[in-house]
Amino acid sequence: MDGNINLRGAEAPFYLPHGDECEIFAAAYGNGLPVLLKGPTGCGKTRFVAHMAAALGRPLYTVACHDDLTAADLIGRYLLKGGETVWVDGPLTRAVREGAICYLDEVVEARKDVAVVLHPLTDDRRILPIDRTGEELEAAPGFMLVASYNPGYQNILKTLKPSTRQRFVAMEFDFPKPDHEAAVVARESGLDRGRVRSLVRLAGKLRGLKGQDLEEGVSTRLVVYAATLIAGGMGVDRAIRVAMVEPLTDDEDVKRGLLDLATAVFG
Repeated sequence: MDGNINLRGAEAPFYLPHGDECEIFAAAYGNGLPVLLKGPTGCGKTRFVAHMAAALGRPLYTVACHDDLTAADLIGRYLLKGGETVWVDGPLTRAVREGAICYLDEVVEARKDVAVVLHPLTDDRRILPIDRTGEELEAAPGFMLVASYNPGYQNILKTLKPSTRQRFVAMEFDFPKPDHEAAVVARESGLDRGRVRSLVRLAGKLRGLKGQDLEEGVSTRLVVYAATLIAGGMGVDRAIRVAMVEPLTDDEDVKRGLLDLATAVFG
């Protein structure tokens, strides 16, 4: 497989690298290795995968994993169509056949049988057995498996076993440094960099409350939402409330505290 990429491709979704993650991903792709992305919600993992798929010129199948997601949802199943029973590939099977990238977002949320399906695709075999049809698909050139999860949400019932984690090349993601995040938010929202810096400073203070008043810190995505609303003419106080406070908590006392913090930051 060719690992050469054009990170300036006009069709690639905007992504501003934090470090050498683009080069690591490209090297993994070029060598047929699966990749695991670890990091908090809203720090840019999904955008990164979309950017890299476009830069590498590969189709992308994204699966948002959840409690009810089974191996059959990924592989496929027989369905009734026009009075006939026909086999319909799932997103993982389509990616294997086509040589596409399959991205499993928050993979730990899926049922345990999903990990069993992934194992033969994440070693030197690169195969997908389909018991229902008797097929054993060999991954087409260009196929890549990418998974992500948020270590902060792990518990004893929802975690990746070491036997699964050690089948992936892993990369740690986090929220960007303030200047870096300001550049991303300004680019995505159209708000001038000076006004964006105050939003990013507030986001940093809100993230400092994670594990205290908040279960999760504010995502870069929410900062972009607030900046977009302000750039469109909404007042700063209202934009912060609807985009950076209300999505974080339902507790009225906590919300008042966060709004007071916003007032202190903005003056």
